[in-house]
Amino acid sequence: MSRFQTLQACALLFAAAACSSTYAADPAECKAVRFADVGWTDIAATTGVASTILAGLGYEPTKTIASVPITFAGLKSKQIDVFLGYWSPTMDPMIAPFTKSGSIKVLPTPNLTGAKYTLAVPDYVYQAGLHSFQDIAKFADKLQGRIYGIEPGNDGNQLIQKMITGNQYGLGKFKLVESSEAGMLVQVNRAVRDKQWIVFLGWEPHPMNVQMKIDYLTGGDDVFGPDYGAAKVLTAEPPDYSTRCPNVAKFVSNLQFTTAIENHLMVPIAAKEDPNKAAADWLKTNPQMLDKWLAGVTTLDGKPGLPAVRAYLGAH
Repeated sequence: MSRFQTLQACALLFAAAACSSTYAADPAECKAVRFADVGWTDIAATTGVASTILAGLGYEPTKTIASVPITFAGLKSKQIDVFLGYWSPTMDPMIAPFTKSGSIKVLPTPNLTGAKYTLAVPDYVYQAGLHSFQDIAKFADKLQGRIYGIEPGNDGNQLIQKMITGNQYGLGKFKLVESSEAGMLVQVNRAVRDKQWIVFLGWEPHPMNVQMKIDYLTGGDDVFGPDYGAAKVLTAEPPDYSTRCPNVAKFVSNLQFTTAIENHLMVPIAAKEDPNKAAADWLKTNPQMLDKWLAGVTTLDGKPGLPAVRAYLGAH
């Protein structure tokens, strides 16, 4: 073989290697992708989208319902692979010990921007004069001295409790009512139906923003941050996950949503539809999103991902 033929053969081998690295299968142990869901409808929606697409790629996604502290502990112990619901800045103090120790990796690009997270009231309460955090104590009797939060251990609840414990805004005699997202919304809907006064933890994206007339309170910058608790939602995973399961990690890093997308996704989920079914139905009517989310992503066995997911959605 001449030198030219040898170089030509090497070039072909290099090209083949490059192609195989472009479509490199994940190891078999990556087939099970374990998500955490803290019980919020927005996280159920994004996790449903991710799970549906991964199923189309040949993976077997599962979901564990857990509190925020347990979720972060699960990421550290590698019992959880992906968490799409790290709300910053409200969860920053909770995740800080893990990120500082290097036991959790946070992806640099948020999966959602433009979110907000603070206290809210029904519109008739706002119109009657409860506009800000400073106004809450004035209406203690009408509010029965209660602020409604969500599940115990949640970061938002902790901020509310700290505010009460420190008698911030004169709220020292108030009580935080903890239950769950669903439990809180039942209470809010009951109050709205009866035109009762209530102040509660609200956020966007969420169907509550389109299904009820609510207003967010001003003046809570010292508790929830500026601009009505303006937030970004980030993705967290074990620090070595991208090395162990690079294809899944690539897909997860591609996931970026908008508040409009999530508001629409969450409506059927809030009505008790299975999140994976809601995600599949939405993806069928918005297939253009797959182009970006599946860029550079393959099936579990290393084949092009986009046609596989399209075929999967067509059959489901």
